[in-house]
Amino acid sequence: MADQHQLLVDGAWVDPAAGEHFDTVDPATGEVLASVAAAGADDVDRAVTAARRAFDGGAWGLAVPERERAEKLFALATLLRRDVDELARLETLDCGKPLEDARWDVEEAAFMFEYYAGWATKITGDIPPVGPEALSLVVKEPVGVCGLIVPWNYPLLMACQKVAPALAAGCTVVLKPAEQTPLTALALGRLSIEAGLPPGVLNVVTGTGPAAGEPLVTHRGVDKISFTGSKAVGQHIMRLCADDLKRVTLELGGKSPNIVFADADLSEAVPGTALGIFGNQGEVCSAGSRIFVERSVYDDVLGGLVDEARAVTLGSGLDPDVTMGPLVSALQRERVEGYIGLGKQQGARLAYEGTRPDHPALAGGFFVPPTVFETDSLDLTIAREEIFGPVATVVPFDDVDQVTRMANDTEYGLAAAIWTRDIGKAFAAAKAVRAGVVWVNDSQPAPSEASWGGFKQSGIGRELGPYGLEAFLESKQIYVKLA
Repeated sequence: MADQHQLLVDGAWVDPAAGEHFDTVDPATGEVLASVAAAGADDVDRAVTAARRAFDGGAWGLAVPERERAEKLFALATLLRRDVDELARLETLDCGKPLEDARWDVEEAAFMFEYYAGWATKITGDIPPVGPEALSLVVKEPVGVCGLIVPWNYPLLMACQKVAPALAAGCTVVLKPAEQTPLTALALGRLSIEAGLPPGVLNVVTGTGPAAGEPLVTHRGVDKISFTGSKAVGQHIMRLCADDLKRVTLELGGKSPNIVFADADLSEAVPGTALGIFGNQGEVCSAGSRIFVERSVYDDVLGGLVDEARAVTLGSGLDPDVTMGPLVSALQRERVEGYIGLGKQQGARLAYEGTRPDHPALAGGFFVPPTVFETDSLDLTIAREEIFGPVATVVPFDDVDQVTRMANDTEYGLAAAIWTRDIGKAFAAAKAVRAGVVWVNDSQPAPSEASWGGFKQSGIGRELGPYGLEAFLESKQIYVKLA
C-alpha cells in the first residue's frame, strides 16, 4: 500500500478535516507513489491561524533576533544538503525529470537557504533628510503571513525560492505545493521541524487549487500571496486579492524568443538553443520555444537542432542514460500533443518528431518526444501560446530590427536568449527586447543571487536575490519631531 501523508499545521502532522486524500503518481510509469492529504477550507484556516499566531505572538518576525532567524535557515540548508540524494530521487519519482537535474535542484535549494540566511542580518532601512527639526527613519518590516503557491515543474526549488526569503524577512508561511508534485514540499516541512523552526512558522497544505489554493488566497488572515504558474490562474488570483488589497507577486508564463545571429558561435548556440527548449522536458516558463535564426545560417541551425533532438534519450528519470523524462501528468501530455496536432493542422512544417520509449515498463508513462516545427508565420497557435513541453518553432529573420519586432510580438515578456559574437549587437538587441531576463550566449541560467521575473503578462514583481527579499518586506517611516 502507498504511503499516506498528512498536512503540516502548527508544527504537527495532522489529518485533513474531511478525511480525504488523493494519489500522486510516477509520471514515468503511471503508478501510484503515495496518498496525500486533500486539504480544504477548514484545513487552510487552521494553517493560516497557526501562521498568524506565530507571527503576531512573537515566535517569528520582529520579536525574533535576526541572528536567530539566520541560524534556523542555515540549519535547514544543512539538512537539505545532508538528504540531497533522497530528495533528488523523490523529486524525480514525483515530477519525472532526470535524476541529475533533480540533484542540482536540491543543491540550489540548499544554497537559497544559505543565501537568504545571510540576508536575514542585513535588512536595513534609510534616513532621508527632512530638515534640522525632525528625524525620519525608514525601516523595513516583514509583510506578515504569506501564502506561497508553487508549480510542478521545479517543485522543491520553487518552494525554497519563496520560503527562504519569506522566512529571512521574518514572515510566516503557508506553503501550497502543486497537487501533481507534493512530496518534496512535505519533505521540506519535515526538515523544518528538525531544523527547529517554531510551530506555525512553516505550514504545508496539500490539495487542489480550487479546494486549497483559493481558500488560501481569499483568507483574511493572509497578508501576501506569491504564486508561480499559468497566466490564467495568476489573473484569477489577482482578482481575488483585489478585495483585500493583498500584496501579490506573480511569476507567470512565457513564450521566450531565442535569437541566433549569423555571427554566433554555432557550436555553442545550437546545443544552447536545444537546452533552452528541451531541458526539463520543455516544462519551463522561460523555455526558448520561439527560435529565430538569421537566414544565412538557418539551414545549419535547423539541422543542428534536429540532430540535438534526435540525440535525446527518453525514459525514466532514474535511468542514468536518460536525458529527458516524461511530462508531469496525462493531462499535460494531452495538452502538448494537442498543440503538436494544431501545428500540423495549421500548416507548420514538421522538421522532426521523435518517438516514445518502447520499454513495456514505461507504457503507462506520460512521454512526449522532442518536436521541431518551422514556419514563416507568427500567427500560428504554436508560435503564440505557451505549450510547456518539448516543442520548438523555428522562424527565419533578416536583420536586427525585424527580429526584435518579432521577439516582442507576444503578450509575454519573461526571458530571451541572444547568440552573437558582436557585443554591440548583443546589447542593442538586449535593450530592444521586452523581457525581464535576457541571456547573451547562454540559455536558462537563473542564479539565485540575481533578479527573476517578467514584463507584460509574464507577471508582477521579482524573485531571487535581494529583489526576492524585498517582496516580503514593507517600508515604514518613523518621523520624530526634534525641536
